[in-house]
Amino acid sequence: MTTAALIVAAGRGTRAGGGTPKQWRPLKGRRVIDWTLDAFAKAGVDLTVLVLSADDHQAWEEFSGKPGLILAKGGAERAASVLNGLKALENRGTDKVLIHDAARPCVSTALINNVISALVEGPAAAPALAVTDALWTGAGGSVTGTQDRSGLFAAQTPQGFRYQDILTAHLNHPGGAADDVEVARAAGLDVRIIPGEPDNIKITRPEDFARAERILGADMDIRLGNGYDVHRFGPGDSVILCGVEIPHEKTLQGHSDADVGMHAVTDAIYGALAQGDIGQHFPPSDPQWKGAASEIFLRHAASLAREMGFTLSNVDCTLVCEYPKVGPHAAKMRAVMAEILGISADRVSIKATTSERLGFTGRGEGIAAIATAALVKT
Repeated sequence: MTTAALIVAAGRGTRAGGGTPKQWRPLKGRRVIDWTLDAFAKAGVDLTVLVLSADDHQAWEEFSGKPGLILAKGGAERAASVLNGLKALENRGTDKVLIHDAARPCVSTALINNVISALVEGPAAAPALAVTDALWTGAGGSVTGTQDRSGLFAAQTPQGFRYQDILTAHLNHPGGAADDVEVARAAGLDVRIIPGEPDNIKITRPEDFARAERILGADMDIRLGNGYDVHRFGPGDSVILCGVEIPHEKTLQGHSDADVGMHAVTDAIYGALAQGDIGQHFPPSDPQWKGAASEIFLRHAASLAREMGFTLSNVDCTLVCEYPKVGPHAAKMRAVMAEILGISADRVSIKATTSERLGFTGRGEGIAAIATAALVKT
C-alpha cells in the first residue's frame, strides 16, 4: 500500500516570534521544516505533499521538482490547506495519508510507523497524550474553577487516515474544524487513539525552540571507525609521521610519503563513513599518487565526512615503534593534523608506544599505527 505524508507548512506562526514563519526559522543548524521532512523520509513514506503559502516564493523555488515531493498551495485556513494537499494526491495511487504540522520537527520514526500500522485495523488513527495535570478555568488572572480531566487527551500529529475516506470527509465538511480528526469524526469515521510522545512538541512560543533543540540533540548519528597501517624502514635520513618530518637514520617506504600515522587516521575516517579505505580512493596502481603527500588523503577523508553531513568529533592515533621518539614532536603533530582535519588540537590525540622489542616493530623493521575517529551527525 502507498503511504503519503501531507506536511502543512503554509501558516505564518506569529506567536513563535522571530519575524519569520516558524517553519522557516533555524533550529539546531537546520530549519524547522528540514527536520520535519527528514523525519518522514527516514520513516520511508512513499510520497510527500508539502503545502506552502503562495507568499513563500523562495520555498516554491527550492522544493519544486524534488523527487518524491509534491507542492500544493495553502488556503485561507488550515482545513483549506489540507484539502488542497489531499487533492494534489488524487490519481497517485495513495492508500494512506499522514497529515502533519510542519511545526512538529521532533516526531520520531517509531511514532510515524505506529500511526501507519494502526491504519491496517481502521480508517483513522492519531497520537495523543492523556491529560495528567489538573485543569482550571480562569478569568482576570484568577482561578475560577476546575475541570474534570477524565477522558481528556492532548492531540498530536501525524494524524493518519485512509486516503479516500479523509478526502471525502474534507470535501463534505463545512469548515472551522480544530483538526483533521474532527473532520473525520464529522464524517462518521472511527478514530483510534495511539500513544503519543512527550517529545513530539509543536513549536508555538519562542521558548519552544530551546526545548526542541534539546530534544533533537539527543537524536544523533554517532559513527566510530578504526584504521591500521604499517610501513617498513628503508635507507634514508628522516621519517614523516603525522605530517611532521623527524630526523632518523632510516626512512619509511611506501607508494606515497609513507606517513603511517596519517594513513591510519585517514582509514579510520573512511571506516566510520563506510567508504572503504585509502586504496579505493587513491589506488597505488595510479602513478599520480607516487610520492604524494599524505595530507591529500587526509583532507579528502575530512571533506567527505563534511559532505555526508558529519562533524569530526575527535581522532586518536597510536604510533607503535622503538624509534624515533615521538614524544618531543607530539604537540606539533597534533597541530598539523588539527589544521588538516579542520578541528581544534584538543580533539587530536597523538601518542606512541613500543612493542617491548617484540615483532617487526620491536626489531626496528618498521612502524605501525592504530587510529580511531569519531563522527557525529545531528
